[in-house]
Amino acid sequence: MRKTTFRPAVGAAVTVALSAVLLPVTATSASAAEPGTADSATAKSFARIADAVLAQRSEALVDAAKTRAAGSFSDGKVRIAASLKRSEDSALSSLRKRKQRLNALGEAYSAADTTTTVEKTTVKNGRATVQVTETTRFTYKKVRGDEPTTTGFTAHHELSFTGKSGKWELTGIRPTDNGPAAINEPRTAATSDTGALPTGTPASTSRWSARPQPKDLRAGGYDYAAMADYAEKYWRNYNPAYRKFNDAGGDCTNFISQALAAGGWKQEPGGAEDFRKWWYNSKGEATSWVGANEWSWYALSSKRVTSLSNVFQMDVGDIMQMDFDGDGSKDHSMMVTYRSRAGVPYLTYHSTNTYRKSVASIIASYPDAVYYAYRT
Repeated sequence: MRKTTFRPAVGAAVTVALSAVLLPVTATSASAAEPGTADSATAKSFARIADAVLAQRSEALVDAAKTRAAGSFSDGKVRIAASLKRSEDSALSSLRKRKQRLNALGEAYSAADTTTTVEKTTVKNGRATVQVTETTRFTYKKVRGDEPTTTGFTAHHELSFTGKSGKWELTGIRPTDNGPAAINEPRTAATSDTGALPTGTPASTSRWSARPQPKDLRAGGYDYAAMADYAEKYWRNYNPAYRKFNDAGGDCTNFISQALAAGGWKQEPGGAEDFRKWWYNSKGEATSWVGANEWSWYALSSKRVTSLSNVFQMDVGDIMQMDFDGDGSKDHSMMVTYRSRAGVPYLTYHSTNTYRKSVASIIASYPDAVYYAYRT
């Protein structure tokens, strides 16, 4: 299926018009499509409404954006179901509360640019499933003056459409990535298997109680700039020299292992299940290379990391892990690739692929999660 991309203006408001715009489900409208797919006009309509929903989520996080109900482009071809509209209204409300938490932490966005690309459309028995890729970039508002210019991510979603009474309705949208939610994704829960063995000390998330703990970027024989450069080079376009683990629990820890290796961490060969070993080759890898819990067990037992008491103490090359639901199991790993002069760490990671997301933004999205901060 050919990709169809639509790009709204940066920071522009999405037109709100949940009128009953229609696309007939007829043999004529599907005649130009292969069996099980949608014709070009239908695919474009699906893409427009996907773009509208996702762009409006982004807009809800932009400072000084107008408060508005969930909506879509009024292009005369498709509509959003009433039940989903109510759900999106609730989602936008939660995102605006997240924006308030961000503001309290000293962060704001001045603009958002969302692009939605249709990857695959399947139509069967009056129902359509649409796989889309969202690419969003937020511009940091200069609150302190030393923020990076932007943060960005790519995320994947599955949209469900129903042909009912001769009309297409968007009835559902869900993320399909592993890892923490995208910046503009309403919060969802995540779980994983219970871990054991060495554990780090949970880190405080209070910015104002963080005691300065600067890092000597030249100590320890590691090249922290190389770690950050690697992560920022491959956050979106994966290094073909490594296998991907997106469909095997997530690629986040595989990604930080690559970056740590790029900065000088030496591999320790041995049994794949031995958490005291850490390695990767063309035939396999240690579980500590790809597993969040296993990586923490290795890193702590090998003394390659120490726990920090506060996430705002992290510096370039340091690692943060999250336990989303507080069950004692670490669910996600990410690396600091930038630190502002004001002391805010910015993290880059896989699953969901994200570039320079501030620790404040993560805390605002997951205020009840348990955080672990490691000095590498």
